[in-house]
Amino acid sequence: MPAPKDRRLPHIYLIILIDVIVGAAIGPVMPEFVRGLPQPQLWLSVGTGLFLGVQLFSAPVLGRLSDGYGRRPIFILSAVGTLLANGLLLPVRAGLFFANRVSDGLTNGMYSTVRSALTDISPPEKLFKNLGIEGAIISLGFVLGPMASGVLLTLLQVAPGQEAAYVVRLAVVLAALNVVLSVLLRETHTRRNGVRGAELRTELALALNPLTLWARLREKETTTPGIRRIVLTQVALTLSTGYYFYFVPFISQGPMHLDARGISYFFMFFGALSIVLNYVFYTYLADRINQRKAIVWLAALGVPVLAAYGLVGTSVVALYALVVIDCFTLSLIQGLLEGLLAQRTTDADRGEIFGLNQAFQGLASFTTTLVFGALSVLDLRLPWAWFALCLAAVAVLAAWRVPGQPAKNGVAEAH
Repeated sequence: MPAPKDRRLPHIYLIILIDVIVGAAIGPVMPEFVRGLPQPQLWLSVGTGLFLGVQLFSAPVLGRLSDGYGRRPIFILSAVGTLLANGLLLPVRAGLFFANRVSDGLTNGMYSTVRSALTDISPPEKLFKNLGIEGAIISLGFVLGPMASGVLLTLLQVAPGQEAAYVVRLAVVLAALNVVLSVLLRETHTRRNGVRGAELRTELALALNPLTLWARLREKETTTPGIRRIVLTQVALTLSTGYYFYFVPFISQGPMHLDARGISYFFMFFGALSIVLNYVFYTYLADRINQRKAIVWLAALGVPVLAAYGLVGTSVVALYALVVIDCFTLSLIQGLLEGLLAQRTTDADRGEIFGLNQAFQGLASFTTTLVFGALSVLDLRLPWAWFALCLAAVAVLAAWRVPGQPAKNGVAEAH
């Protein structure tokens, strides 16, 4: 009979899957909310920036709370927040779209708690595999979300003007299901000692001031060497992976002019291929290779892929071909960085470190959204040059040796 910890792993994966499906299902119809506004691609970027930017302070707070009170309450809070945020979208209005982006972003900081929970119950020898499977699950959600939207719109033969309303209703139902699953989740963090009100206020004040993030990261570096370099590499990767959010305005407002169904099919292909490759890579390869060198090579090979996205023009075939190469290169990096960071956490500070990391990611996401939003107003191709430069920075940062990196294949990293 499997141990209780073994049963919690698929439960967490299911919660992640449904959460991503909810967000991915809405993606193809988001252009409907800003249709009629001047420069709609800019407003889509603003919405993304709001969603990601609020995580700058929500992620550290949620991470600290999960250390003090457990992971389960944060899962529940986040699930309820997602349900309420999607309820705001039921009237298809631009103002409510922006309110949704802020509301949903406040509780989307739970992914620091997700990684903490997975690390809580993962034996060291399975840590990379379990975090890699999380990446595959997220990719699966990006497949099933647009697939659900596409199937719904096709089977019900929804008129173009009604597509957003139907998809949002589907998202609300799924978000309600995730509330139930979160309530049923068994706790993974046993060393809980609460959080005093003064401590929480201090955490919030620190999180609201981006300048304190660097000081806190330096403090963690003194006790856990190597964390700062990993987080900075993660920041560069997040700046580059802003292209995930740019795909919708690029392929809907650019020369291709894909509609909601076309966007759904694109993400279904992207996600399905990513699932297979992530699962194989993290199940059979990730813990047998030198992760740092793998990141360098995958990032270097991904740079020309990002640059080439801006040159596809109206060719859907070229777009799909680049996605194939994308899945074999830069799409594999995220899990490697998360695994390296997880190895440097303890039961006492796991949520705090993942929360701090996600806060830096939130800052990077907000920054890259502002940049690609501004560049897209000048030319829809320009953001791809920005994404490529940021990915090149990942290769450079990862090429520098990280102190304390565990040996792989019998070869230890030099300090």
